[in-house]
Amino acid sequence: MSDRSTYLLVDGENIDATIGMSILRRRPQPEERPRWNTLLSFMGRQWDQPVKGLFFLAVDGDMPAPFVQALVTIGYQPIMLRGEGKVVDIGIQRTAEALQAREADVALVSHDSDFAPQMAALAATPGRRTALIGFSEFLSSELRKIPDVEFFDLEHTVGAFTTPLPRMRVIEIDEFDPLEFI
Repeated sequence: MSDRSTYLLVDGENIDATIGMSILRRRPQPEERPRWNTLLSFMGRQWDQPVKGLFFLAVDGDMPAPFVQALVTIGYQPIMLRGEGKVVDIGIQRTAEALQAREADVALVSHDSDFAPQMAALAATPGRRTALIGFSEFLSSELRKIPDVEFFDLEHTVGAFTTPLPRMRVIEIDEFDPLEFI
């Protein structure tokens, strides 16, 4: 393992909304949600270094104690934010900007174009690895245009789901498996 570390910035609301509104068109069942521990393990193996998972949550009412405790148990640092506006986006943007001063690699779990300026700045830092994690068909064009950023599909590359999602996507011919469809 390396002395360097990876910061994994998770926009859980973005992923949950994408699964619910865009893929399933309904509220996801527990087995249709990502296994967040799998993502931590994947990034540790992928870049062969320790991973600090920061899971950003907007909290309007009471703290979602069972979910927060589950995140802590599997190794995430929950960051619960309250206030006006898109507090999760603001928190992730500020964190990404603060990471500019650190010698660390950064992976963002989101499809949101609001993070493009920060990810572009991080990716432009020589020697820094950056990645986006999510569903390729929902990745914003602004994030897609950033050079030198790796992409990991949350379902197919990371393997974060225990059941297949009913996704419509373009498949690279080298990755096409007809057994998935017959």
